Amino acid sequence: MRIVIALGGNALLRRGDRPDAAVQQANIDRVATAVAALALEHEVVITHGNEPQIGLLAMEGAADPFVTFPCPLDLLGAQTEGLIGSLLVRALHDTLPGRKIAALVTHTLVRADDPAFARPTKRVGPLYPRDVARSLARRRGWHIAKDATGWRQVVASPAPKAIVEAETIHDLLACGALVICAGGGGVPVTADSDTGALHGAEAVVDKDLTAALLAEELKADFLLILTDVPNVYTDYGTSNQRPVLDATPDALRRGGGFPDGSMGPKTEAAARFVERTGGLAAIGCLDAAYEIVHGRSGTLVSPEPSIG
Repeated sequence: MRIVIALGGNALLRRGDRPDAAVQQANIDRVATAVAALALEHEVVITHGNEPQIGLLAMEGAADPFVTFPCPLDLLGAQTEGLIGSLLVRALHDTLPGRKIAALVTHTLVRADDPAFARPTKRVGPLYPRDVARSLARRRGWHIAKDATGWRQVVASPAPKAIVEAETIHDLLACGALVICAGGGGVPVTADSDTGALHGAEAVVDKDLTAALLAEELKADFLLILTDVPNVYTDYGTSNQRPVLDATPDALRRGGGFPDGSMGPKTEAAARFVERTGGLAAIGCLDAAYEIVHGRSGTLVSPEPSIG
């Protein structure tokens, strides 16, 4: 079975963690353990989040007095793919001795006229107090928005249209490699309508929607979205909270109410993959990855309702 695994940003930096290299190195061991058990039995492709890392790099670049023109978001995205890809390769090299492992900087094609460029919504980087966030927005030209207990930078998040390196990923899988790709939604690029030349876009593509597209293009059997909660929940965080154990795409959407900044893109990605391919998708906790694929944990999304 071919499985695309989408790791949440909390795989390397859990809630409340300091964004230090040593912290990310320690957390990666959990990822390697969770993935290895599946990789021994199946073809595996890994994609991952990058919100904490790209936000930190953007902040560092903007604050450096020797940098006149900080790197745009597309190049920061490429940096995070290399950083996180390297950590994953090292950890999986030790966990899966003898396995071919490749980390690929991957580009995601988006439309230059996507309306998302005029309405930034994607939250990146750390939380700030309101006054600090407003000051940063004035000085750096950021857009900001309220998020949980603070304020964060928001950037454009256009819809993914194609994975530029999809054929290369196919070739790597055919060689028996475990492939790490499309991290952070991939490096966003637009294509010139006349020449086809690629140009970087000032944006961050949603990683879950990219994972669904990647799984579709690779003809995967299973899309596994891993996060820090064991299930999708209706009325999450309230006294009426209830786990969703299984659902069809339609039922998942009808349940609705999933926040755009957290569970919303995950449920939409799972629903899209199942609708377009007839495969299976699931959402659940990183440490239960093996159990989720074998039907013992998580929220399963399937084309038909379960019986019994």
